[in-house]
This record gives sequence, C-alpha cells and structure tokens, in this order.
Amino acid sequence: MHRFLIILILTAVGVGTIEYGAYTKNQAQVPSNVPKEKKAIMTTHASGTFEVKMTQHSPDDKAEGATVDRFSLNKTFQGDLEGTSKGDMLAVSTPVQGSAGYVAMEQVTGTLNGRTGTFALQHTGTMNRGAPQLSVTVVPDSGTGQLVGLAGKMEIKIADGKHFYDFVFTVAEKP
Repeated sequence: MHRFLIILILTAVGVGTIEYGAYTKNQAQVPSNVPKEKKAIMTTHASGTFEVKMTQHSPDDKAEGATVDRFSLNKTFQGDLEGTSKGDMLAVSTPVQGSAGYVAMEQVTGTLNGRTGTFALQHTGTMNRGAPQLSVTVVPDSGTGQLVGLAGKMEIKIADGKHFYDFVFTVAEKP
C-alpha cells in the first residue's frame, strides 16, 4: 500500500516513467527553474552557540489531555554561523511527565562560514517519557545569496542552560 501511494505521489509531481507491476505510465517532465550547471559540492561543519527568546501566543482553551501552544522564536547565533532567525513553533504537551512534541519553521539570516544569505530550517521533535528525538533540517532550495544550494542537518544540544548547535551541510563551491 505504501509503495502504491508513493507511486501516486511521484506520478502526480511528474518525475518521468513510473512502473508498477505490468502498469507503466509515461509522465511529462515538469520544467525546472533550477540551473542545470553542476558545481562542485563540499561537505562542511559549523558549530557554535545561540540564544533563543520564545514568546507564547495567546494560549488556546485548555482541554483535558494534550495541550497545543504556539510560540514565536527569535534567535541569535554565534560561532561559525553569525546571524539571527525568526520563526514559529507549535508544541504539544501531555499529562505524562517527559512526553511532548513540537514542530517549528525558522528563517535564518546571516553569515555561515564566510557565506552570506538566508535559509530556512524545519524542526520536528518528540520527547517520549524523557527520551528525546529531534530533526532540524534545511528546507530544500531555501538558500539565498551565497547560500543558494545549501542542504544539511543541524543538531541542537542544551547544557547548563546554554544552547549549542552542530551543523553539517553541503553547498556549491564559490564560483
């Protein structure tokens, strides 16, 4: 069933010929605005600290069970990434201590290892009775300026009340 749904999605976005058993469908290629020129790609590491200010929006009516809250995020990054970000977060807390979840989107503006521009980060986090799981990923094709083509994942750690980031990313070589 999952394979069938994936094939339907791929067919809908026009990725070419799709085969499923004896069924074959030729799908027209969607024109792309992405430049066809290939540039050298290098994997790079960046690390540092950041400060975050969270502002809670007016809370929804509190219902029994899980509660949804909304927050605005304002961050200042120091280290290999110098800049700021603004974003929004939705968080769910549960009556069970140590269980929660959140999603967030943020727009980062700054200089990353000497390259200036903007990019977006997507967060997905859960806490299952104290066991955390977090994914912070660069939104594909969100880079601007010298960060066009940026892709990567960021790890966030908190120790003694201080926030740290560790960012592994790729970006096209400078022209």
